[in-house]
Amino acid sequence: MLNEKDIISTLMMVREQNLDLRTVTVGINLTDCVSHDLETFKRKIYDKITRYAGQLVASCNRIERRYGIEVANKRISISPIGVVGAPFSSEQLVEVAVTLDKAAHELGVDFIGGFTALVEKGMSKGDQALIEAIPQALTETQRICSSVNVASTRAGINMDAILKMGQIIKQAAELTADDDGLAAAKLVVFANIPQDVPFMAGAYLGIGEADAVVSVGVSGPGVVKAALEKALAEDENMDLSRAADVIKQTAARLTRAGELVGREVAQLLNLPFGIVDLSLAPTPNRNDSVGEIFEAIGLPAFGSPGSTAFLSMLNDAVKKGGAFASSHVGGLSGAFIPVCEDLTIAESAANGTLNLEKLEAMTAVCSVGLDMVALPGDTSAEMLSAIIADEMAIGVINKKTTAARLIPAPGKKAGDIVRFGGLLGEGPVMAVNMGNQENRFVRLGGRIPAPIQSLVN
Repeated sequence: MLNEKDIISTLMMVREQNLDLRTVTVGINLTDCVSHDLETFKRKIYDKITRYAGQLVASCNRIERRYGIEVANKRISISPIGVVGAPFSSEQLVEVAVTLDKAAHELGVDFIGGFTALVEKGMSKGDQALIEAIPQALTETQRICSSVNVASTRAGINMDAILKMGQIIKQAAELTADDDGLAAAKLVVFANIPQDVPFMAGAYLGIGEADAVVSVGVSGPGVVKAALEKALAEDENMDLSRAADVIKQTAARLTRAGELVGREVAQLLNLPFGIVDLSLAPTPNRNDSVGEIFEAIGLPAFGSPGSTAFLSMLNDAVKKGGAFASSHVGGLSGAFIPVCEDLTIAESAANGTLNLEKLEAMTAVCSVGLDMVALPGDTSAEMLSAIIADEMAIGVINKKTTAARLIPAPGKKAGDIVRFGGLLGEGPVMAVNMGNQENRFVRLGGRIPAPIQSLVN
């Protein structure tokens, strides 16, 4: 049972440690809005979104005042537009994106996710149109986020889709060249995408979800860092088993706090509560960095030898703490390592401690993957596809979610700085081995078969 006094006490303890409720996300099912007429479809989705999420911002503000904890982002996730918008052309789907963006703007929400295609085993006509629309849609809108699932452990890896996504990412970045390729920062390619994740850019409402549901994403890397520093100060002989316990206990407290807030927002909106996603999602601010947790435990820097081992422990301890605290943990729930969104990780990339190859190795044990990674603008579309393919293989073989959010910054070379602002932050352009070369491997296309571990029936 959740004890409100315990939660309030926890919030009081961590208020100085950059705890926030990173997002309250209302998921809205749009399947009953399907129409072959574009104007009818746009009107229906606009009306349903504004009806269900009309009080989202006001409700979050009310909870903020009650508990003194900031809800950093208010967001909406929707059914994958590649499914519900299947009758329309790519040009028409850009109009749909503009309608979604208008609804988000009028409601005052920060992002709306679900401009999504699920193509791990093949691409339908609607999926192809959606993917073709992504560059223009993300250029013409401010709040739309897009995701494409190109692989799963059960289906294998769709290399045709991956080859296409390398081209789409290049187009999106080039259309927003004046903003360092910002459109690509709102696009993520997945393996094993969850249906309930509240974090952007991957949020969408899965077909198996309720008609509308409230989910929350809790962050708190600063809280974990402070807890480890305190434990080490109290016991200089503390070993890693004890450190894992400290992380688990901290994660449990954060999960309970997040679930309390999420359930209250759901009650105010008269919607069911979905899940709490306990992910250590950093910001570009000091004392709110996942990378600083690595330094707190004694590693010389993020990316130094030992980093992959500690990340595996950190990710596991966060999941265990969340699962202990709540029966409704979902989404990703682990540690994010986005380069441009994390000040310490960005510094490691800038000084050469962290390179792309080490980062890829670390993604085998984190919650997401190659996240917010800026690359030289002359990186070829085929090499982007190859990088994505490598990342998808990690997810498929390990039966985990993994993703790639790559930004080939137009006109920038390795070592230059990109700046996106807000939670997207800034960071260095990372070098790509043979990045401007052709890659015949990805041009072969087809589907890499599902691994043997997919046969679980």
